[in-house]
Amino acid sequence: MLRRSLENRDAQTRQLQDAVTNVEKHFGELCQIFAAYVRKTARLRDKADLLVNEINVYASTETPNLKQGLKNFADEFAKLQDYRQAEVERLEAKVVEPLKAYGTIVKMKRDDLKATLTARNREAKQLTQLERTRQRNPSDRHVISQAETELQRATMDATRTTRHLEETIDNFEKQKIKDIKAIFSEFITIEMLFHGKALEVYTAAYQNIQKIDEEEDLEVFRNSLYPPDYSSRLDIVRANSKSPLQRSLSTKCVSGTGQVSTCRLRKDQQDDEEDEDLDVTEEEN
Repeated sequence: MLRRSLENRDAQTRQLQDAVTNVEKHFGELCQIFAAYVRKTARLRDKADLLVNEINVYASTETPNLKQGLKNFADEFAKLQDYRQAEVERLEAKVVEPLKAYGTIVKMKRDDLKATLTARNREAKQLTQLERTRQRNPSDRHVISQAETELQRATMDATRTTRHLEETIDNFEKQKIKDIKAIFSEFITIEMLFHGKALEVYTAAYQNIQKIDEEEDLEVFRNSLYPPDYSSRLDIVRANSKSPLQRSLSTKCVSGTGQVSTCRLRKDQQDDEEDEDLDVTEEEN
């Protein structure tokens, strides 16, 4: 009867041991993965800071509207990294640290299991010794009574440690479920807060980019290429590039009445010369 009771309690202890081992394994994995998640988020924050710096440097070289739009975008993006920093800190405190604490908790439960197993082994050893004593010295009541007393003490100690283990493992399971709910709830809340803020910031950043006046900046760019006196100098170049005939026609068209009078004068002079030539010819004849 006592042997069967020992076997039942051993099976119970193994089940409790498996429960602790299961938590130790999976909480350890969760802790490592969440910690890596936080590190990746922190690295993303660092890369975003580099991006903010580069946007500001580039903006300083651009036209006014584009410059202002990029700087406003960079300001919003930098604000987002402040929220991301808060996300990193909260995840570390509310998710990673509680999971990490289970390393110590599991160690304490293993110590309880070890104490229980030691008491169980002592009880089993005393039971085996009593059985041997009864077989070897069935008539020696003093030795048998002493062995029974030792077994009784071992049984009481094993029972006490077993009850303590049952209570502590029961509390452990209750706390584990509560902690899992709290840890994952915190994780979701932290992520929702960040992404809610991120949506606001991204909306503002998008609006700043959309407000950039392309036509105005293009006009500024064109004006920077062509100085104020560019048009007058361009007219001079175009005038000098015309053929003599084009320049003559252009001069006639532009000069108006005064030029026409000059042309007419030249024509009258030519007619006079032709008349003089004709007179000379007649006198010779």
